[in-house]
Amino acid sequence: MFYSFASVQLFRITRGRSISKLYTLDNDILSPEQRLSYEENGFIVVKGLVSEEDINRFREMFERICRKEVKIPGLIMMRDVSNNRSEFIPDQKTVSKLQDFQEEPELFRYCTLPQILKYVECFTGPNIMAMHTMLINKPPDTGEKTSRHPMHQDLHYFPFRPADRIVCSWTAMERINRQNGCLVVLPGSHQGILKEHDYPEWEGGVNKMFHGIRDYNPNHPRVHLEMEKGDTVFFHPLLIHGSGMNKTQGFRKAISCHYASSECYYIDVSGTSQENIALEVKGIAERKYGLDNSITFEDTWAVRGRLVQGDRINM
Repeated sequence: MFYSFASVQLFRITRGRSISKLYTLDNDILSPEQRLSYEENGFIVVKGLVSEEDINRFREMFERICRKEVKIPGLIMMRDVSNNRSEFIPDQKTVSKLQDFQEEPELFRYCTLPQILKYVECFTGPNIMAMHTMLINKPPDTGEKTSRHPMHQDLHYFPFRPADRIVCSWTAMERINRQNGCLVVLPGSHQGILKEHDYPEWEGGVNKMFHGIRDYNPNHPRVHLEMEKGDTVFFHPLLIHGSGMNKTQGFRKAISCHYASSECYYIDVSGTSQENIALEVKGIAERKYGLDNSITFEDTWAVRGRLVQGDRINM
């Protein structure tokens, strides 16, 4: 299989027209329709990619972690801001997200699934780092609309480039629809620039690190990604996306990983629109681990990255 890191210079005739290949690499996995969709829209959905058996195993481990039966180094357990006002009981109903589970073998197995990596390679190339892991447990909304996730671009959180060699895999752990807060995306927005982000001014409060875009076009066409258990969406880090309220009484679960080519490189975000999230993440790391202020934003990512395929080059 041939890959060119300078894929911007390559062209392909698809559906009778020339498509500039900015965002995908030559591969024999994506169909012409899938490749065109990612190039033009910034995402593709692959149906039934992850087995029910695997998803059930991930769910079981999530529940064990929530009950505090296991302790995972570096793992962050997050609560919805509306639940922060109530008494904490070790149960999955009080945990809205697990973040950074790279040290938990069962959950991290998701990031190494061959059927996931074969698609990831189409965007990153053969040398693949798993950079950011999450299991989202979107709670029923309490009426304060805090279960929403503001529209954002994932690249806001990442001090590494190039953006076109980064991709997210996001797998539904159950049926996900507009009622329980499916993802909503703005097709084609990945072709734009990284926009300024900050906390939205929501009356009911905003969850920690839920930054949102300040000036996206609210009239841009939207697609609500309703998915079945095991369906997986792959999307570009500049794609503008978010999710709505969970209007049901159940919890909406998904598991995800952001991947990057190990040929990517770190950048200094000082003085850029990413400086606000860099300072916030550094502050959290310093308090959580008792570190001094010499730690950099790049350091907080370097310790989390794990090679999952090929060779570790820069990252």
